[in-house]
Amino acid sequence: MIAIIDYGAGNVASVANAIEKLGKEFVITNNEYTIYKAEKIIFPGVGEASFAIRQLHLLNLFSFIRMIKKPMLGICLGMQLMCEFSDEGNTSCLGIFPGRNVMFDSKLCTVPHMGWNEVKQIKQSKLFDGIKDNEFFYFAHSYYLPVNEFTTSTANHSVDVTASIEKDNFYGVQFHPEKSGEAGLHFFNNFINL
Repeated sequence: MIAIIDYGAGNVASVANAIEKLGKEFVITNNEYTIYKAEKIIFPGVGEASFAIRQLHLLNLFSFIRMIKKPMLGICLGMQLMCEFSDEGNTSCLGIFPGRNVMFDSKLCTVPHMGWNEVKQIKQSKLFDGIKDNEFFYFAHSYYLPVNEFTTSTANHSVDVTASIEKDNFYGVQFHPEKSGEAGLHFFNNFINL
């Protein structure tokens, strides 16, 4: 069973649709026990960082998420919330991945970064098994995580940004697998089969 965490952020339905296409069992939940029982956990997100962190506190999920021992995948805002800090709303985040999410410089590029972009794999990752290097994935974000030691792939939008990141049982992607066609479904399948 896959738990899709619902904490009031957008995109939960799109993620559920993608998992359904793969024929996998899932539940949309914000219940700690249900999440704890799941084999895999997906932490989606479209929205604003400080509001999302407040929601996690209200649902008593903030500390709980940090203690999860099963494979967990943060998507877009979900990935950013798993970092140490976000400049969006000057927010302390979950602190699972190192780094601070910063805003793109609108003098150098269009903000938000929206649309298809090549993803360059820079470290071996099981999540990219069977996915060619420089495959296109769909992005929609105004803030980004600079590349760090746990970054497994990058995308470029005036600067190199972390497109995916891994640390222990935690995984994050800045792109939206659920909006990335066959490559995105393949990516989800790799995560589910970890």
